Parts: sequence; structure tokens; C-alpha cells
Amino acid sequence: MDVEAQKRAAAARALDFVYSGMRLGLGTGSTARYFVDLVGERVRAGLDLVAVPTSEATRAQAAALGIALTTLDDVAALDITVDGADEIAPDLTLIKGGGGALLQEKIVAAASARMIVIADASKWVSTLGRFPLPIEIAPFGATATQRAVDAALRAAGCSGPAVLRKTRDGKTFVTDGGHWIVDAHLQRIADPPRIAAQLCGVPGVIGHGLFIDLAQTAIVAGADGVRVIERSRS
Repeated sequence: MDVEAQKRAAAARALDFVYSGMRLGLGTGSTARYFVDLVGERVRAGLDLVAVPTSEATRAQAAALGIALTTLDDVAALDITVDGADEIAPDLTLIKGGGGALLQEKIVAAASARMIVIADASKWVSTLGRFPLPIEIAPFGATATQRAVDAALRAAGCSGPAVLRKTRDGKTFVTDGGHWIVDAHLQRIADPPRIAAQLCGVPGVIGHGLFIDLAQTAIVAGADGVRVIERSRS
């Protein structure tokens, strides 16, 4: 399978966890788009569920497919969330946010009884960090915040350029929530909880792309087929 076929295979396997009557979180990104398409096919065939999208792009896609939508203000909790990832470590710690929806994705994942991450085999890594770590910041005082982020990363034992994300036409990337993103090119994250704690202490940081203890299941598709990996409870 090529990469796109792997993404679709992982998304298709996640349908085994979807049932009528459930409250479903819908992720954002290239792999999640396949899953939303497949859920839309099931809805047209009679599947009855309600979903919470994690971005405006996912909301528009799901609405066009006829998937009934709600918000976390109107439902107490979600049964599962299915989302992609930019990197997945063996303990199912993730880097997410390449698509810019990390804050909403984390809120939805935390409101779910179970998070299932779907990905092609290239996203499975022994150690996180090759993919730049997205850090969502407030536009106000962004330069000062970026300096504080650099200091926090050094204090956590990591260093590398933290660059303000730009769009293809050179404008500052703006999230659905009106925030900016700094991408930290760390190469290797040996201690994700330490970095997470340091970043959470920086005024101006809205959130970060380290998803720790959120994903319970990973579905990873590769050339040899699809694997389902459960997080160890030890």
C-alpha cells in the first residue's frame, strides 16, 4: 500500500469502533478526512450518531456529508474520538497539531472516554521529536512569549529553533481560535512530560501538541497490513 492507501486502511479499521447512538469526536487532518468520509458513507446507509468536529474544516466536511453535529456545550461527554497524529511513540504519546487544530483536538480528546489515533506507518516512531512540536500562543506579546518558550525548552533539556508558523503566501498562520503557532524543531524529545510542564508554565502559551495519556488505542497501517496497538495500563 502507498501512504494514502495506508491512511484509508487505518481509517476503515477505526469504523469497527463506531456504532449507532454514539457521540463521536471527529479529528482533523489528512488521515482523519478519510475517516470522516467513511462515517458519512455509513450515515447515508442508516448509521445514527452525533459528532463533535475538532476544526472548521472538519465541521464543513461532516456537514456536507450529512453527519449530525453537536458541540461539547450540548453533550456531557463523548464515547470515542478518532483522530490522526503527526508522530506516535510506543507508549502512545503523540505529537499533534500539524494541521493547526491542536487545542480543539486536545479538548475533544480529553472529553472522550476513549481516543483512537489512526495513522500510516511513517507516523510510528521510537522517540518523538523529528516532527516539529506545535505550540499555540496568543498573538499579544508573541515575541516575548516566543523568547520564554525558547527558555522553557532549554530548561527541559531540549533546544532547537522555534519558528512562527507561516502560510504558503508568507502570512502568519492563524488557528480557528485566533491564535498563532510556534513550531519547535527539537529533533528528539526524551521526556515529553517535562517539556509539557515547562510549556504550561509560560504565560501566553495556550497549548502544545504533546498528547500525553490521552490516546488509548492506535491503529497503524503499513505495507504488511493494519496493526491495533493498545496503551499499556502498567
